[in-house]
Amino acid sequence: MSTATKPKHIGRNISRIRELRGMKQEALAQAIGTNQQAISGIEGSETIDEAKLANIAEALGVTVEAIKSFSEENVFNYFNTFNESVTGSFITNNSCNFNPLDKVVELYERLVQAEKDKNEYLEKLLKGK
Repeated sequence: MSTATKPKHIGRNISRIRELRGMKQEALAQAIGTNQQAISGIEGSETIDEAKLANIAEALGVTVEAIKSFSEENVFNYFNTFNESVTGSFITNNSCNFNPLDKVVELYERLVQAEKDKNEYLEKLLKGK
């Protein structure tokens, strides 16, 4: 029984990265100057020519190494780490730099003043008749 590790399926990695980028096979084909059937064939291949791989990596906006070492687990780890770093920073900082009660009082005072102004206006209208 062999304990050698199975080489990564480069075509499958290209397919997953393309899907994660929201790109269709036709769009990738157009970006590298080929057709959709060729992309389908590439995504079904375990190995790919280095020059073609570099061309695909550029079209996908990733490095060749990113395609070769791509794994679903790494994607989840990246997003979990990203979420944890964001959660601990500015997004969950719920402290106010003003007193909310002061804002409520200010709003109340403005409403009271508006009512007073309205009453004065109505009294002037009544006296004018």
